[in-house]
Formats: sequence, C-alpha cells, structure tokens
Amino acid sequence: MNKTLKNILAVVTGIIGGMIVNMGIIQISAMIIPPPEGADITSSEGLRASMDLFGPKHFIFPFLAHALGTFAGALIAGLIAANNKMWFALAIGCFFLLGGISSVFLIPSPLWYNLLDLILAYIPFALLAGAIAQRRKSV
Repeated sequence: MNKTLKNILAVVTGIIGGMIVNMGIIQISAMIIPPPEGADITSSEGLRASMDLFGPKHFIFPFLAHALGTFAGALIAGLIAANNKMWFALAIGCFFLLGGISSVFLIPSPLWYNLLDLILAYIPFALLAGAIAQRRKSV
C-alpha cells in the first residue's frame, strides 16, 4: 500500500478507535460509579448544573476514558503508520488534547481535575503508545 494512504488510514483509524474506547468507558462508568443523586448526566446542560454534586471518585472514569482512549487511538495510529510512528501517535494525542481543552471550557469541572486530565491523560499516554508502536512491526 502507498505510504501516504497508509498514514492517512493510520490517522483516521486512530481517531475512530480512540473515540470508540473513550465512549465505551464513559458508557460503562455510571454502572460502576453511579452519578450523585439528583445529577443529570444525560445532557451537557444537566452536567454543568449538577457538577457541584460530584466528588473525586466521579472523575476516575472520565480520566480513564481520556487516557485510555488516547492510548488506544495513538497505538492504532502508530502500529498502522508506514513511518514516523511516534509522530503519528503524538498527532493523535494532540487531537484528543484539543478535545480535552474544549471540554474544560464546555463542562465546568474542578481545577484539580482539569490540570490532572490535561497534563497526564493525553500526551503521556500518546508517548507510551508511540514507544510501543515503534518497537513493533507495521500492520
């Protein structure tokens, strides 16, 4: 396959794969750690209105969704990429970081969580995925 096409496929597949992992974790999170009583998590308006009801435990799964979604997407992109595997993994990490930054402005959450999420969930997990992808052969 042409290297350019393979690299485009790596980015598209990495983004889609990362989003699937992210949303899958978010979907199961309420079954494992139920939202606080009275919190409406079905809409962003409801989430904004009830954010003061959330405790630290309620931020575990959003963090995991962001970190593992980024990791999965970056790993997929890195494994598929024809060359520059780390670069493609980091590109996916930056894509998801932009999503994380936008969520900081859209959904008010505690500063400690925003900092933890933005600093630890995206680029470090993309770097880890890129390092793993560099050690393995291309798909």
